[in-house]
Parts: sequence; C-alpha cells; structure tokens
Amino acid sequence: MAALAWRAALCLAGAALSLYALHVEHNAARDPSYRAACDLAPSVSCTRVFSSRWGRGLGLVEPVLGKDSAVNVPNGAVGLLFYLLQGLLGLSRSRLASVTLVGTSVASALASLWLAAVLAFGLRDLCLVCVSTYGVNLALLALNLRRGRGETGKKRD
Repeated sequence: MAALAWRAALCLAGAALSLYALHVEHNAARDPSYRAACDLAPSVSCTRVFSSRWGRGLGLVEPVLGKDSAVNVPNGAVGLLFYLLQGLLGLSRSRLASVTLVGTSVASALASLWLAAVLAFGLRDLCLVCVSTYGVNLALLALNLRRGRGETGKKRD
C-alpha cells in the first residue's frame, strides 16, 4: 500500500512539474519578455530551456522532421502522458502492466540523462523544474524495478 501512495505522490508531482513547464513555454512564446518564477539568474532559467529547441521532442525531432512536425511536441506534454500512464498502470497488478511500467521508466530515465547532459554541456543552464522532473523519473524507475523484482520473487515461491 505504501508503494501505491509513493506512486501517486510521484505522479502528481511529475504532472504538476509538466504542467508548469507547459505554462512557462506557452507564456514565453506569447511574450518574449516573460520570466518564470524558476528563472533565478541568467544561467538558472527554465524559461530559456523550455523555449529552446530542446524543450520539444527532446531536441531530436526538429532536425529530422522539422520544427512544425506534429510529433515535435513539448516535453511537458509527453511528461503529462507518462505520469498519467504510470499512475493508471500502477493500479494494475498484471505482469504486462509491470513490464510496461519498467519499460517506460527506463525510457524516461534515458531521456532524463540525455536532457541533463544537454543542460550541462549544451545549454550550460540549470533548470530547477527539469532537475526536479529527472528526480521524479528516477524515483519512479526505482519503484517500478522494485515492483518487478517483487513479482519475480513471488513466482519463485
């Protein structure tokens, strides 16, 4: 039962961070002078990060399919879908749900590592919302791996 509460808290936190990222990106697109609450200094700016090409499609879609591609969606929108999926599948005890939870968590952890590298070495920025999201993603990965190991252990008994 504690795992379910942790999952709910992590998914709510991740969804809130994703919604805020979408809010910042939307306002920055409407008003170039917009500064979000998470903009603490020139090199600590989530507005700059979310407004960059890396804020959509992990920065990988635009060079291949173009800026206006239908799949070049904001990372925050993908995050919202991810946290919804994690929350809903976390309610299921099926093996398929467990495998999907682990698979999508591994993908989110890899995306987090990629974006963290982009932040540090490409943009040379510290995005507090981004770093918080990476923490949520890694915590969900740990929770899902623990769940997967628990189910494997039950089948051996």
